[in-house]
Amino acid sequence: MATKFKATALMATGVLLGASITLTQGVFADRESSPASLPLQELQAFAEILSQVKDNYVEDIDDKELIEHAIRGMLDGLDPHSAYLDSEEYKEMSISTSGKFGGLGIEVQMYNGFVRVVSPIDDTPASRAGIEAGDLIVRIDEKPVKGMTLSEAVRMMRGKPGTKIDLLVMREGGAQPFKVNITRDIIKVESVRSRMLEPRYGYLRISTFSGNTAASVEKQLNKLNQEADDKLRGIILDLRNNPGGVLTAAVDVSDIFLESGTVVSIKGRHDSALREFTAKPGDALYDKPIVVLVNEGSASASEIVAGALQDHQRAVIAGRKTFGKGSVQTIVPVRNNAAIKLTTARYYTPNGRSIQAEGIEPDVNIRSLEVSKREQSFTPITEADLNNRLDNENEAEAASALEAGKDDEELSLAESDYALYEALNLLKGLSIMSASR
Repeated sequence: MATKFKATALMATGVLLGASITLTQGVFADRESSPASLPLQELQAFAEILSQVKDNYVEDIDDKELIEHAIRGMLDGLDPHSAYLDSEEYKEMSISTSGKFGGLGIEVQMYNGFVRVVSPIDDTPASRAGIEAGDLIVRIDEKPVKGMTLSEAVRMMRGKPGTKIDLLVMREGGAQPFKVNITRDIIKVESVRSRMLEPRYGYLRISTFSGNTAASVEKQLNKLNQEADDKLRGIILDLRNNPGGVLTAAVDVSDIFLESGTVVSIKGRHDSALREFTAKPGDALYDKPIVVLVNEGSASASEIVAGALQDHQRAVIAGRKTFGKGSVQTIVPVRNNAAIKLTTARYYTPNGRSIQAEGIEPDVNIRSLEVSKREQSFTPITEADLNNRLDNENEAEAASALEAGKDDEELSLAESDYALYEALNLLKGLSIMSASR
């Protein structure tokens, strides 16, 4: 099964720099250049303030440093995702997009002066240490985050594999902040994995969207189909705590399950920022049921996939409301090997919904619960316990043992991942309804 959509020149921001979808500066290429009117009075006021700071600040400050502070302030004041990247930060962003670097494995953004975790990445030091989506990092190695830029905080959290870092974390509902000690490691994300939950019911997990995600999804689907003897009844597509990534990967993954129609559109102030991505014919699951699991850590590219499958009624979205990252950032290189990351557009689902700051509402809400075994004080009596009962002619004992084992497996899934347990029950119901049509 071949990927139907060919990637265009789009790229993702750094794994630790925020949940973002970005376009290259090429989107500006066909825009007519016209001289912009300059706010002369405001520029004169800026020059006057610059002069006052240079002449009267308690310490001597380099002109370059002052101008850089001004640029950072201008971009930081726009929205949480626009930023100035000096040469070192721009280089670090390139390293993070390579998919292999030393760090913690979290997607973060600034939030009221603190660093907020968009989501931890699967199988990384942060996820293993219990960091959760929505956590606020207030101190890094005893240094207050308040007053830092996002880039400064990210730089502190990155480091050589094997080195340790202390984070002071605030969690919603928690009375006091708590300390988390994490050992940095090489972050090399395997974005797709799969397994059979039950015979003919598959599970597909996407942790991030990178350039080869769609191909990996197709490979894992083929694997699931083979395990089900080509009789797969449906899949659960798990996008929980997926912070996003490459836009074209989200389009390609959506296209794998769609026959036709719009996947996502991008609209900005200028016509050159207008893009619409459509699906090509061919549904890899042949219209078999899909349940998409999402939560508050599902952002950006994850929301594109969930929104596309929801609007086309191709999947049932289950879980909790998503993050609400519906804007597009453009990376524009500037002088001195620096760059600016500028929000230039919003993206829209096939039905024209902008989910910026709104998120994707699930079709089926699943609360965050923990299930545990409760020991019964007595063993319930069944027909099998009665004297002189009739035996089942079809190997009753073996069937009874099989059913008992099945119950244990179901309880184990409910205990380990209640949302996935509920999603599996939903998928079974959809499969039954689909078969009865």
